[in-house]
Amino acid sequence: MLTTFVTVARCGSFSSAAAELGYTQSAISQQIAALEADLGLPLLSRRPVEPTPAGRRLLEHAEPLLLRLRAARADVLRAAARPGLRLLLAATPLALNPVLALRLARARREQPRLEVTLRTCGREEAGAMVAEGRADLGLADGIAAPSDPLPLPDSGPMTASGVSEEHLAVALPADHPLAGRAALRLMDLVDARWLQTPSCSLPRLRDLVGDGFPVALDYRGGDVHTVVNLVAAGHGLTLLPASAVPLSAPGVRGVPLAAPRLVHRVELLHGALPPGPAADLARVLSG
Repeated sequence: MLTTFVTVARCGSFSSAAAELGYTQSAISQQIAALEADLGLPLLSRRPVEPTPAGRRLLEHAEPLLLRLRAARADVLRAAARPGLRLLLAATPLALNPVLALRLARARREQPRLEVTLRTCGREEAGAMVAEGRADLGLADGIAAPSDPLPLPDSGPMTASGVSEEHLAVALPADHPLAGRAALRLMDLVDARWLQTPSCSLPRLRDLVGDGFPVALDYRGGDVHTVVNLVAAGHGLTLLPASAVPLSAPGVRGVPLAAPRLVHRVELLHGALPPGPAADLARVLSG
């Protein structure tokens, strides 16, 4: 019933939800009516079809609950499944750095029959894909203090372990007054114009360093080439792992971050891993 409620609320239509879920419209109506009767509150207005205040509150709880249910189902099936040689690795855009790319190559040499599909996605989606069994392993990256775990969304029972830490660089235009420095302190740049990216979350920086870091442009994509071009064009500074700042990129410089002590961290995400190719890949990626 909860899935039906979420689908109707998203579609704004009982008939559209029925078509999506493969039910009759009457069955959809009966499920919503049963859920409303159980709670003793109307959850959807009918003309137009949209959540009531109580329905909006239920939606806030529904998605995490459904995710945990999907994660539980995937965990049970994963434990009973036969190990396969076709694996899906979900990774955030900057997670597969040179070190992890070499480890992946070593894993494939050790298992010549192993077929790995790499899918790039956001951090929340990577966690959800692993929790729901849509991906065998995940790699998520972000900025953290050395040896500190990343603040990952709660996607259900899942193991997250650090597999890589790398120095950070401040990416700034080549003609910036500070581009020639040997190193930079972040506190000297809190009032600069900043480019927010999935790998450089400015709210996260404020949590780690303090106030400041005004957003000049918010880039929601995952293409590092685009980030470098935006920096070179003067849209704002950003933090990147040192290996992601191209040495030959025109118009941009990467200056090592001296203080505070922050790193670009990558964590390996996985559920229960019985012996087999996925467990072997996880072992190699862990170094």
